[in-house]
Amino acid sequence: MNYSIFSVQDHHPSFKRTIPELYNQVLEQGILADKLGYDSFFVAEHHFHEYGAVPNPAIFLSALAQHTKQIKLGPAISILTFHNPLTLAENYAMLDILSNGRLILGLGSGYLKHEFEGYAINPDEKRERFDENLFVFKQALSGQTLNFKGKFGSYNNVKTNVQVTQAKIPLYVAILRAEAAYHVAKQGNNIICVPYASVNDFSEIKTLYTDFRNGFSESGQKEPSALFAFHCHIAETDAQARKNAEEAFNLYVSTRLYAKLQTYNDVMQSGLHLFGSIETVADKIVELHKMGLDHLLLLKNFGMMKPELVKVSMKLFSEKIKPLVEKKIKK
Repeated sequence: MNYSIFSVQDHHPSFKRTIPELYNQVLEQGILADKLGYDSFFVAEHHFHEYGAVPNPAIFLSALAQHTKQIKLGPAISILTFHNPLTLAENYAMLDILSNGRLILGLGSGYLKHEFEGYAINPDEKRERFDENLFVFKQALSGQTLNFKGKFGSYNNVKTNVQVTQAKIPLYVAILRAEAAYHVAKQGNNIICVPYASVNDFSEIKTLYTDFRNGFSESGQKEPSALFAFHCHIAETDAQARKNAEEAFNLYVSTRLYAKLQTYNDVMQSGLHLFGSIETVADKIVELHKMGLDHLLLLKNFGMMKPELVKVSMKLFSEKIKPLVEKKIKK
């Protein structure tokens, strides 16, 4: 099993923490994640609302790259629908260079109404825009010269002036609806998803992952990979985990516009979380492993969670849960 950290970086203006303070906290968590041996560190891209306070993940991660050595760095997700794909290719090529080849990419089409309104983009066009921009983005990121006329952009003999250092950039396409797993995978794409937003119950994760594997198999591509993200907080007991995380989680989900509100009690009932003691969470990860999952994204900083609690949870996961899961899997 591989484990990564995912930070949406939700900002809550009614509290005293400023955005610079939030950035510093998350940078410290990224540095700690590198030291603890997490695989990757992802940050979300969001605009025009406190749901997320990083409009350009490439800038944030370039700062983090200067303070880390091994951990891979990437957006989850970069919203291709809103931006010129050539500019994005340049931005992320720079991140790959500045991080010495540690770029990992999550890409998506966006789903928040106010973001489409802010960019004056018709959400009915988002799939067409995403598909076209993804094609251009891949070509530009690979250093190819573009001669292409699409519905939303025209490119005449253009090539970016910086290229990535990796031979092949790991790339994942975000899905929101469970039924999209098969169709996105059938196009030869790896996926990234947040189960509590896509399915209703822990047991349904297996179906979603199986659909992904089936679609990927039909694509003719090899080595499928999927990233599944869960809110996560580890404490010595289940009760202590609830005490630490319940208020923070409920505050976080209160900023999720246009979606069904799911409280801490709701996700405890559905099982779509990684909250609890070392033993409790280790057992859930073993179940996810049996379903076929092999890479989890852990959302540990959310809803004004105290930075010291985030760090303790990160350490407990790395030092206690990882070896316990490996032990249980080998039995």
